Amino acid sequence: MSRACYVPVTVPKNHRDAALAATGSLLVLAALALIWAARATIPYNIYVSELGADDMPTRYVFMGALLCLVAGGALIAWAARHVHAGAPILALWTPSVSLWVACGLFLFASQVTCSPGCPVPVGDDFHWQDLLHIVAAVLAFALACWAMLQAAFARRRRTIAILSQTAAWSVAAIAGAGGLMSLLRFAVDLGSWLEFVATTIAIAWVVMLGATVAAGWSRSAGGASRNEPLRRVLDLPAGEVEAPLGAGGDGGVVRHDDEREPAIAP
Repeated sequence: MSRACYVPVTVPKNHRDAALAATGSLLVLAALALIWAARATIPYNIYVSELGADDMPTRYVFMGALLCLVAGGALIAWAARHVHAGAPILALWTPSVSLWVACGLFLFASQVTCSPGCPVPVGDDFHWQDLLHIVAAVLAFALACWAMLQAAFARRRRTIAILSQTAAWSVAAIAGAGGLMSLLRFAVDLGSWLEFVATTIAIAWVVMLGATVAAGWSRSAGGASRNEPLRRVLDLPAGEVEAPLGAGGDGGVVRHDDEREPAIAP
């Protein structure tokens, strides 16, 4: 004979992912604050990577900022793993994968910083250290921008899509102009500021993504708790409970560890 009782429903994974996304946002925000603080101590115009050059007093602050960015970005990528792009080419992999690979490259760039002055590694100024750092940093930034573009075409994620579109167009225009000025050594001071602004927008976008995903997971968990306060437990395999009866429910079997997709879009 089956013995029935009622137990409250919990959504542990929703709360966990909301906490991970919120923590990631705080870490990335700390990275942005460290980069701004380091830049404020330099009385002349420099590119962002120069903050971590071997001879710079901001070297370790820059390295710490990148490590915060890596840790926070990885947490946000995990919490945002349900975000998918709608465009065919952009949908080959998720924005989370792009962010994870970018974080790995930023981790490498944080440990292999450029030489004094961060020269373009060509001709007499060629150094393997500079080449490795620049390649890693540029690829990481490009992948972060690709994730931004993927999120701009996210399905059923209106808030994320709108903010990502704005950030993507801004970063593309500003970073493109700054990068050309850097390579051509033309208007270097202006180019350094354009690169700094583009970096700020890109990092702020990661913070926005984490905050939006955290809010979505929180709403999803709260809605599940209000709408399904009790489950009727029967003699079922471990981890399974019977769905609530009534209000159109048919009493189907669900699992305690059912992972719900966050209700991010308003």
